[in-house]
Parts: sequence; C-alpha cells; structure tokens
Amino acid sequence: MGEQQQVKFPQEVIDEYAALGVDLPALFSAGHLGTRMGVQILEASAERVVGTMPVEGNTQPYGLLHGGASAVLAETLGSVGSMLHGGSSKIAVGVDLNCTHHRGVRSGLVTGVATPVHRGRSTATYEIVISDEEGRRVCSARLTCLLRDLKPEDGAQAVKG
Repeated sequence: MGEQQQVKFPQEVIDEYAALGVDLPALFSAGHLGTRMGVQILEASAERVVGTMPVEGNTQPYGLLHGGASAVLAETLGSVGSMLHGGSSKIAVGVDLNCTHHRGVRSGLVTGVATPVHRGRSTATYEIVISDEEGRRVCSARLTCLLRDLKPEDGAQAVKG
C-alpha cells in the first residue's frame, strides 16, 4: 500500500529541480501521513494534480470513508499543485482548507483531481474534486496555500523525506 509509483511531471519541472540536485519524487510525494493512508500521486503539474487513495484503512466507525481522509487527499494534491506553481524558490504552506462531503463510500479507491482557481505570487488556491470508482463526486474541497520563499532548511527536510 505504501509503495510510491512514478509520478508524471512536465519535462521543464524535472529539469528545473534536477539542476538544483533535488529528488522530485521525494519532494512531491504524499509524505509520511499520505504514505500511511495509501495516497498515490499519479500525475503532477501546476495545471492538474491527480492522486488516489484506498477507502480500506481510511474509514470511520460506521465503515464509511473518513472525512479527514478526504481532507488529507485534498490537501496533499492541492499542496503539490501549489508547490509546482510556486517553483523551486518557493514552498507552499496550507492556510485554508474547506471540504464538503457529498456521499459515503465503503470500499474501493477514490480519485482526487486538483485544478487551480487562483495562482498568484503569494497565494495559490486549488479546487479538488474527489470521486469514487463510478465517477460520482464524494467530496468537493478548496485549498489555499501561502507561497513563501524557500529557506535552506526547507529543502533539506523535503529531500530527506
């Protein structure tokens, strides 16, 4: 479940980070929490980030997908998009997350797609739509990230994982 798949990045992004000696898969992974929850990032660019998460292991006591699990998937995808928008000199820090849960899911895989609503110099806002395997909307989320200048210790932490 925690196995990381190869993320599809635009070539210019790969080149930009490679020039800095940065490990893109480590920097733009789901992180420790996302790994424990089985989040897999499949596609990543500033225009669109796609990821999946299993329902199994991420449920609340009634056996439904936990709303907090949907929030983790949404914040992960929106943060990756924000980081890619900000570029190698910025770090994205979530400052507002809103999730509306539309329907329950008991099994299978959910897929989240993050697309930009606003991409500015100091903030980025992404809409994240999470759907079940039948394509039915499970959750609508919106994440706003502050884009702040990257400090040397930020990069070291990201590359270490």
